[in-house]
Amino acid sequence: MIEIHEDFNLKDYNSWKLEVFAEKACLPTTVEEIKQAQQWAQENSQPVTVLGGGTNVLISDQGVSGLLIILKNFKGVEVLEDKTNLKLKAKAGTPKFELMRHFMKYRLSPALFLSGLPGDVAGGVVMNAGVSEARTPREFCEVVESFEVLKPDNSIKTYNKDEITWVYRTSKGWQPGIITSVTLSWSLEKDLEIPKKVKEANMLRLSKQPLDQPSCGSTFRNPEGTSAGALIDQCGLKGFEIGGAQVSKKHANFLINTGTATATDFAQLIKHIQNVVLEQKNIQLQTEVKWLGNW
Repeated sequence: MIEIHEDFNLKDYNSWKLEVFAEKACLPTTVEEIKQAQQWAQENSQPVTVLGGGTNVLISDQGVSGLLIILKNFKGVEVLEDKTNLKLKAKAGTPKFELMRHFMKYRLSPALFLSGLPGDVAGGVVMNAGVSEARTPREFCEVVESFEVLKPDNSIKTYNKDEITWVYRTSKGWQPGIITSVTLSWSLEKDLEIPKKVKEANMLRLSKQPLDQPSCGSTFRNPEGTSAGALIDQCGLKGFEIGGAQVSKKHANFLINTGTATATDFAQLIKHIQNVVLEQKNIQLQTEVKWLGNW
């Protein structure tokens, strides 16, 4: 039976490195253990929250009630036989960089796309993860062929990509449930420049983003026609701090933990940025980050 942990510290399971807690948590490594966790929650009348790679979430200082199912240890990639496409079936918690390595091996363009994306493959489906650069592919929906979802009654349903509504940073039409695996597919048309392009993109990213400090990646969605980072920078907010939460001096859409930040610090900083940008630019910034727990 899956082990249920009490008062579980989530500092190592969120990319902001915040010391926040789950009332109860488990770390399944198989679909069967996810089913056991879901069944335990139902039998004990506990709400279920799912946490993937922890790169796009702000977890409340008040913690997460009920059962938190952490998918970080549920990972692995299977290469499927296909003569025209590279097909990968990845467990939900598989980091995107592991998928990138497979596409890199075959010199395929999704390697460049995935090289800049944090988090896991299920999170990529949930938020239709993408990059701002004009690339092909540019959004997760372009590389997904299908995915499997564990429903509340513990049945598994497979969704083809065409059954899903994909929009900017969101996928709709598969909920409720827990994504357990994702099948990705891309034509076996090689781009021999891919390793060079990935290296150059990583160097550029390192120069422009605070990758050596705890952040959640991009905090705000880009409004149509402009970028959130540019708007925040134009409002003079680079380097602005509340508590231990700071607007990065490198990239204004990255909020970093300087070492002592709380979730409340980040929540207040996010609200302050939204207020200032609305006042100065008449644009309401929407968060890309998801809010988990007891807010």
